[in-house]
Amino acid sequence: MTTKTARAPAMGFIMAAVLIDMISIGLIVPVLPHIVGVFTHSNDEQTLGFLMLTLAFGVANFFGSPILGALSDRYGRRPVLLIGFAGLALSFFVTAMAPALWVLVVVRLFSGAMQANIAIANAYVADITAGEDRAKRFGQLGAMFGVGFMLGPVIGGLLGDINVRLPFYAAGTLAVVNWCYGFFVLPESLPAEKRRPLDWRKMNPVTSLKGLTGLKGVGPLVLVLALSSLAQFMLHTSWVLYTKFKFGWGPGEVGWSLLAVGVVSVISQGVLLKPMLKRFTPQRLAVVGMTSAALAYLGFGLATEGWMMYIVIALNLLGAMAAASMQSIISNAADASSQGRTMGAVSSLNSLMAVCAPVVALELLRWVSTRPPGDVVIGLPFFTCAALQAAAMLITLRFFRSHPPAQPVQPA
Repeated sequence: MTTKTARAPAMGFIMAAVLIDMISIGLIVPVLPHIVGVFTHSNDEQTLGFLMLTLAFGVANFFGSPILGALSDRYGRRPVLLIGFAGLALSFFVTAMAPALWVLVVVRLFSGAMQANIAIANAYVADITAGEDRAKRFGQLGAMFGVGFMLGPVIGGLLGDINVRLPFYAAGTLAVVNWCYGFFVLPESLPAEKRRPLDWRKMNPVTSLKGLTGLKGVGPLVLVLALSSLAQFMLHTSWVLYTKFKFGWGPGEVGWSLLAVGVVSVISQGVLLKPMLKRFTPQRLAVVGMTSAALAYLGFGLATEGWMMYIVIALNLLGAMAAASMQSIISNAADASSQGRTMGAVSSLNSLMAVCAPVVALELLRWVSTRPPGDVVIGLPFFTCAALQAAAMLITLRFFRSHPPAQPVQPA
């Protein structure tokens, strides 16, 4: 016990936890829509079934994230991360053995309520990082997400080509490994003197979102976060089925495409972000990144051959920088004792968009699911993403022109 308490929290600890977490989540990405297909009989039914799963996860996560964020402000980051790792492991194993579609829906409800790992990891980084360095550190964390999505989906795709349930057993095993790492190795980042008592009223997700709008100098950017998040979740929820309907891709092809996304993310956030921040402000990088993302969504929708998707992925190097830049701007507006609640509120906003995204994206995809493969009209969800991201970029540009960057906050 003495060794564990003497271990100082550092970036390397949380990066390792996030890497294992993202590999386990990435493993199931190429196969989750396909396991829905085991219980359905047409493209339309498969799309509707996947909509039910993503909606269940998003609703549960919307209500669960602010509660877990507030608990992390009261009891520390490490216990809440352990809850998330345990919840993931259980949900993966149950999904692997699910005998019916309704079981998958129940599991996604449970998983969404228990899982706020990304928000708590962001709060962990904010705990140990000075305000002026947070954009760089969030970029490093984003690079770990990228590495996880380099390894997870391609492994999941290869395993899914063997058996569609196999990646869930592998993901569950990795989640157990991550729980062991968190219990025996990961140190706590939030000292006792910076913890705050629970306020049950602030655990209401609506109240939590109102708290975001009140953050000094950045409240109006909540709309920007919402639009960008909605576009991103529409991409996530429709990618597997979109590429199946348009190009005939299976789990293997999807895995390789997400490997490409991970490589670009690592290069963007792990290599290029640091030198870019020396030349440009986070505000400028956010605008440029959103512009790049809007063009990428348009490119995905216009692609008529599978290889074109890889060209668009490669050209979107700057798109991943927007998320890290916006994350640092929001984090710097919150004080040290409320990072968990603030990041939980951001997670709740993301979860709310995760609720809306499948309804919009998968319904749009259902409208065009009967079109012949290669038809550009199948790209309708991505054209909508491009419009949402372009609107977010314009709002951001206007806001930053009228609100010059504030001075960095004191180190957390």
